[in-house]
Formats: sequence, C-alpha cells, structure tokens
Amino acid sequence: MKYLVTGAAGFIGHFVAQRLCEKGHFVVGLDNLNDYYDVSLKHARLSNLKNFTDSGQFTFCEMSLENREGVAELFANEKFDRVIHLAAQAGVRYSIDNPMAYADSNLIGHLTILEGCRHNKVEHLVYASSSSVYGLNNNVPFSTSDSVDHPVSLYAATKKSNELMSHTYSHLYDLPTTGLRFFTVYGPWGRPDMALFKFTKKILNGESIDVYNHGDMRRDFTYIDDIVEGILRVQDIIPSRSNEWKVETGSAAMSSAPYKVFNIGNGNPVKLTEFIASLESSLGVQAKKNLLPMQPGDVYQTYAEVEDLFKATDFRPQISVSDGVEKFVEWYKKFYKVR
Repeated sequence: MKYLVTGAAGFIGHFVAQRLCEKGHFVVGLDNLNDYYDVSLKHARLSNLKNFTDSGQFTFCEMSLENREGVAELFANEKFDRVIHLAAQAGVRYSIDNPMAYADSNLIGHLTILEGCRHNKVEHLVYASSSSVYGLNNNVPFSTSDSVDHPVSLYAATKKSNELMSHTYSHLYDLPTTGLRFFTVYGPWGRPDMALFKFTKKILNGESIDVYNHGDMRRDFTYIDDIVEGILRVQDIIPSRSNEWKVETGSAAMSSAPYKVFNIGNGNPVKLTEFIASLESSLGVQAKKNLLPMQPGDVYQTYAEVEDLFKATDFRPQISVSDGVEKFVEWYKKFYKVR
C-alpha cells in the first residue's frame, strides 16, 4: 500500500516510516524540518531511510502542514491508501510562549490532512493525540471514557481539538479515523526538548538538571519500539459505523461514526526520581539536581489504561524503563561520540 507519514523526520515518524518500508509498503514522508530543535538530528533520522529512498520505497516531501494548496496537491497526486499523521508543533511549555505556532501546525495543519483524506477516499487516518488531553483529570489510570474537557495547556487543547475535528469528518464523510493518546514517549533518536535527552546532556556536561515539583511527579514512560508497534497494529484496525452506539450511554472513545480513540502507553507510571536514578545508573554519574516547584501547564501524574488497546491489538508494551533508558544512553553516546 501507499502511506503518507507526516512528521517523517520526527522521533516517532521516522521509525514508523522505516517499519512500513521494511514491510514492503511505499511511504511518502512529509516534514517541514522546522528549527524547534536541532535540524541536523532530523536530517540524521532521514538518513536512516536512505536505502528505502534509493529503492524508491520512500520519498521525502519538505512542506508545512498549513500549506493548504501544497497538501491538497500532494494528496491528489499520490492517492494514498492510508495516512499516519504524526506531525505537530510539540511541547507543553513552548505552547505558553508561542501559541500561534500551535494554531498553524496543530489546528490548520490537522484540517488540511482531514480535507486531503476526505477528498481522496483514504481508507484510514491514524493521528497523534496526547495524554495531555486529560488535563485536570485526577482519576487514575486515565481511561478513554474519562472527561477530557479541562486541558491545562494550549498544546493539550489543540490535541483535544484534533479529536473533535476528526470525529466531525468521520460523522459527515464516513472517514475512518483513529486517535492515539501517546504517553511520554522516549528512546533512541528522541527529541532534545524531552526530559531524558536534556537530563543526559546536562549530567554528562556536569551541569545541574531542573527537577520540577521536587521530583514528586509520575509519568507513564513508554519506549519508542512499543509505541511504533502499537501504531502499526492500530492502523490495520479500521473503525466502522455502529448503529447501536448512543451518545447518552456509549463510550467517549468511539461513536456511531467510524471513529476510535486509544491510549497508547506503558500502563505502569514511574516516579520522576526513579527515572532519574535509572539514568544515573546507566551513565555511571550522579546528577546534580535543582529542585523546583511545578511548572504552569504541567500535571502531577500520567497513567494509561490500555486494556482497550490490548483487546483490539493483542499487544502490550514490553520494554521496562531501566532497559529503555539504557538503550537511549547507548545511542546517545554513540551518536554524539561520548566516551
């Protein structure tokens, strides 16, 4: 089949593109290569796809999602069978200082993808949502049946909006859509703005790391290989209409429309101090910690209820935090030539 993978130079996107190519599919990867973080890392990820580029299985398109005419032309020319939409302006904290970037990429950009899928009869759109949509919800584990009406960052609000927009297109145009609420993805080739990457760099440089809420936070850290496996399994499970579903009694994770939402996480939250201890062990270095209060837009805990995902895909995440952190450190030292 032919796939569009947006965010193909990103952390998750380049792994998804690689796995699809390995399975024999054809992939067009779209990314705008913006400078939110080190662009050379994005180019390095794309270089991992060189063999598939040379064979014609992978084609890269540098373009922003909000380029309405360009995205529409891409869809019309390529006639994708399925779309895996992972591109977005990421980051909770960045959204506080740069809100317009999120409107452009996450709202207008998501709409251009929906329009492309609608007008070109794409059989399934899988898109990235986020655990941040749970906001002020204190029920744990976070279930897709819980309310997500109280986000605490603009980033989270845009992801909630993506789910609402997708449902509308599923309802109006019979477009099958599946949203995936990712829970703290980490691992080799990860994003430099994420805690693991920042902590590793600072610890190795002998600098202090900022530990918010004095380390009293829990995150459902999910290793990249588990995330990618989940995505690939979900994209084969195409939602269909359900005449039995009613808004008054049905789960918020589905609809009478061909629409579905899953959590995709490890299902085993880890305290931030334990996560840092695993990193210290892998590096063989004790971290200098700068203990700080909670940041605006942050939440105390994320914890994924993943039974629906398991029932649908017969897959549970496999990689423990200690093993995942060690794999990241091995990659980091090799990539940045750290002895």
